[in-house]
Amino acid sequence: MLGVCLLGAILGSTSAVKITTAHNTPRETQTKAMLERVLADYDLKKYLFTSTVVIEERAINHAFPTLTLNGRFADSEDELLASFVHEQLHWHLRDRPGMQDAVATLRRWYPRVPVGGTEGADSEYSTYGHLIDCFLEVQAVRQLIGPERTDSVIRNKGHYTWIYATVLRDESRIAGLVAQDRLSVK
Repeated sequence: MLGVCLLGAILGSTSAVKITTAHNTPRETQTKAMLERVLADYDLKKYLFTSTVVIEERAINHAFPTLTLNGRFADSEDELLASFVHEQLHWHLRDRPGMQDAVATLRRWYPRVPVGGTEGADSEYSTYGHLIDCFLEVQAVRQLIGPERTDSVIRNKGHYTWIYATVLRDESRIAGLVAQDRLSVK
C-alpha cells in the first residue's frame, strides 16, 4: 500500500506539469526527460504556480507568457531544478501586493543597481524584482538539495552575479523584507 501511495505522489507531481519541446531537438528531449526526473524526485508542489513548460534549446529562460527553459542544464539536475524553481517563483511574485513595497524598499537600500550584462537583469525594476525572486530561489533550493549543492549551483551561474552576491551577502535583511511584505512561499 505504501508503494502505491508513493507512486501516486510521484505521478501526481509529474502529471501536474505539462512539458513540451519547441523543436524536438535531441537537447530539448534530453532536458525534458531530466525535468521529468526532477519533478518525480523532488516534492515541488509548493513551487508550482504554472503547469505549462516549454523546453526551447536556444531560448533565454523566462516565465511569461509561458514558462520556457533552454537546454543549457540538460546535464545538471541541480541547475535545472534551480532554473525551474526560479521561473516558477516569477509566477508566485507576479501579482503579489507586497512586491511594489518591497521594490520601493530595495530602491532605498540599493540606489544604484546594475542593469544588463552578467550582473543585473534587463531593467532596473527587474533587477530589484530579481533580488526577491533569487532570494526565494536560494531558500527553496537549499530546502530541496541542501546548502552545499545550492552553493555550487549559485557559483556556476553566469548571470545575475551582482543579484546573487547581494542576496547571499544581505540574506537576513532581505529575509526580513520578504516576511514583512508577505512574499514567502507557503
